[in-house]
Amino acid sequence: MKKEVKFIINRSELTAGTRGAGLGPDAIFTAARAKENHFFADFERIELPNYNALLDQAVEDRYAKRIDGLIEVYEDVAEAMNECFEENKFPFVIAGDHGSAGGTIAGIKMHYPDKRLGVIWIDAHGDLHTPYTTPSGNLHGMPLAAALGEDNLPCKRNDVPQSTIDKWNNLKSIGGEGKLLPEDLVFIGVRDTEPEEDALMERYKIKNFTVDEVNKHGAKKTLEAVFDRLSNCDVLYVSFDVDSMDPEMTSFGTGTPVKDGLSPEVALELLKGLLASQKIVSMEFVEVNPCLDEKKNKMAETAFDMIEKLLKN
Repeated sequence: MKKEVKFIINRSELTAGTRGAGLGPDAIFTAARAKENHFFADFERIELPNYNALLDQAVEDRYAKRIDGLIEVYEDVAEAMNECFEENKFPFVIAGDHGSAGGTIAGIKMHYPDKRLGVIWIDAHGDLHTPYTTPSGNLHGMPLAAALGEDNLPCKRNDVPQSTIDKWNNLKSIGGEGKLLPEDLVFIGVRDTEPEEDALMERYKIKNFTVDEVNKHGAKKTLEAVFDRLSNCDVLYVSFDVDSMDPEMTSFGTGTPVKDGLSPEVALELLKGLLASQKIVSMEFVEVNPCLDEKKNKMAETAFDMIEKLLKN
């Protein structure tokens, strides 16, 4: 990667089911400052508006909680992404919860409307729910469905009010229609999904490189398979949720930890290999939650260590 990095800092946690992910970016900065490490001083950054005060208000949309605020977040993230691209910078996003990643995808497609986008989603979860299928109404489980323009009506379980449907359709439309094709989505490390997500993955044959597969074949072989699967894509985006890693090897400082995840070492090797691709246009780190960290700030320290190793010359 030859482009200069510019950080986009997004403290949104409107879509999570637990509180504290909005503190994740600052916890990562704190991890660096505690080591008297001035790494972040070497990079420009964009600080996005904070809509987390909406968490103090009553929920209006049961099956898409705080979607009004998320629409604002999507638009802000997409605009910041476009600003980076216009400056020929590489947008490295550090966000609170994973729900806003749909805005990152929207921003990429707004700048590259004629390019075929590939998404590498490194996560414990599939994030393929919709308002029609969600068991919780939390939008951090829906960013990929929004990017795919997917409702998953064959698996409908909820009777969604028209007002929510209109907002959901608005969210899906940000950045244009057809942002992501199912065949251009690859999962790594997904191991906690609901039946509705499993049905969607099966319907579209979305590939998940499981933790066991990665450990068996190694990062290099896994990356070869990922790049082969996305060979028809023009540009690539990597979304890294820290819950893709095993909490016993890191900490439980994330909203939805799941056992038997990637080791930090393997995760870093994967990310390094992905970042080396000439097709990559953005990378994102999400879901550090210091409020849930039983080892003080261990998850943020792990995330900072990875970011530093990825970007230092």
